[in-house]
Amino acid sequence: METKQTESGHPGLNRRQLLKLLIGTGIGISAGRLAAATIPDNLILRAIPRSGERIPVMGLGSSDTFEVGESAAERTPVREVLEQYVALSGRVVDTSPMYGSAETVIGDVARDLGIQSKLWLATKVWTRGREAGIEQMEQSFRRLRTERIDLMQIHNLVDTQTHLRTLRDWKEQGRIRYLGVTHYQESAYEDIAGLIRDEALDFVQFNYSIATRAAERMLLPLAAERQTAVLINRAYEDGRLFAQVRGKPLPEWAAEFDCVSWGQFFLKYVISHPAVTCVIPATSKVKHLIDNMGAGRGRLPDDAMRKRMVAYFESL
Repeated sequence: METKQTESGHPGLNRRQLLKLLIGTGIGISAGRLAAATIPDNLILRAIPRSGERIPVMGLGSSDTFEVGESAAERTPVREVLEQYVALSGRVVDTSPMYGSAETVIGDVARDLGIQSKLWLATKVWTRGREAGIEQMEQSFRRLRTERIDLMQIHNLVDTQTHLRTLRDWKEQGRIRYLGVTHYQESAYEDIAGLIRDEALDFVQFNYSIATRAAERMLLPLAAERQTAVLINRAYEDGRLFAQVRGKPLPEWAAEFDCVSWGQFFLKYVISHPAVTCVIPATSKVKHLIDNMGAGRGRLPDDAMRKRMVAYFESL
């Protein structure tokens, strides 16, 4: 059952209330500029090619940000992020056993908030050997406090063929809904491309940003051709993109695609590629989450605008 949304796209908030919330976060957007902008109604959804299921284009990553301890002080910030993410119509949460305590924190917080059924969970297997892989994935189920995981991915292509056999069996049994592979470096693109061509992958995850565009040459077109959904990591280049634009003005023409911050500029570039299904920026700050979610609403740049964005960014 779908949750009925108000015109803001936020259950229970109208546009004026959401505008007040955005201004109150202090994300560096002036009240005048926000007031002039039209807050879009709905979070953009993209279809998973092999099933037609639609998921929000803005996901939530957990690397570093959700690797916290058990105390209330440590967990409160990520609890607030996860709660606000779901309130803003988010669903896709990506994690990994590689990310320390992140799986456990997500599972515990989702249980405490009563939002487990609202999350679309993606995690990974990151070990060698069939039995070790099974043990690690079973642990992920326990940590995430779930009986079914939406997407299980082979992290950084570790022992891919071994784990693919297990994942296909588990998909058939209904323990997982989708299977895929991940990496975060361009050096793995050829291997990922080979898997897209040769294996019936539901998803691939890799790095892509306005500064690192190599995926546009081969991986993104190939994924579209083979009907493989795409998750994007490192859209902010681990924060390095912000260092390049620090103190620089956001171009006025960014308003033409409903963009009011540099963060949205970078994210809208990524999700405007038609082969991208979802981007998964990580944060432990509500003000950054709200800004990120804004990128998933409203107009997106067309091809001509994307070229203009690249040219402007490279001129800084």
